[in-house]
Amino acid sequence: MLIVLTGIDGSGKSTAARALVSAVRADGRKALLLSNHAGRRTMSVLGDRLGFRWPDRLADAVETTLRTINVLASHARAGLFDGLVVMDRHLYCQLALRAAKGLPRGRLLPMLLAALPAPDAVIHLDADPAVAHQRITARGTDNETLAELASFRDAYRSLPEYAQFTVIDAGAHEAELLARLKSITDGDTQPNVPAGQGVQAGHIPGSPL
Repeated sequence: MLIVLTGIDGSGKSTAARALVSAVRADGRKALLLSNHAGRRTMSVLGDRLGFRWPDRLADAVETTLRTINVLASHARAGLFDGLVVMDRHLYCQLALRAAKGLPRGRLLPMLLAALPAPDAVIHLDADPAVAHQRITARGTDNETLAELASFRDAYRSLPEYAQFTVIDAGAHEAELLARLKSITDGDTQPNVPAGQGVQAGHIPGSPL
């Protein structure tokens, strides 16, 4: 089974992915975590130190290259693994970033998405931009403005693929969010839960999720 996690920065994707893989392994099942980062945090920190803002097209070119390499490598590893594979981020993330910056989708990423094995579920952690911004500020490793996060959230929702995502409120309490993720890996098909509805909306930053 292949699960992909998406969401804006500060939505808790990496933490949720690690928690899900650990829980599945604790149940005696095989699980593999694969990360498809694009170097955005490193680029952000480097830009801040140098007082330099990356031009949108240059940043996208670097991020797309790194993300595509990681996604292709992850799918190669996933094809050899007999168990649950959880991917932290995917090409959908780069498409959302492009939309947020007003850049065209292009042909390569949609073509790759059509050619690669389709995930059994794309789980989108829908976070309140204000809460996500507080989390990012608290960890102090990168810098995103509230306006950028709000634009990123809207960009995800504008993707044609978004209608097929399983949307979960990223503000849910850790235990409830993990239970929802596990239920999906067990074949549950409950309807999407947008942010602001369902369990524990508006969970404060500082929680593991």
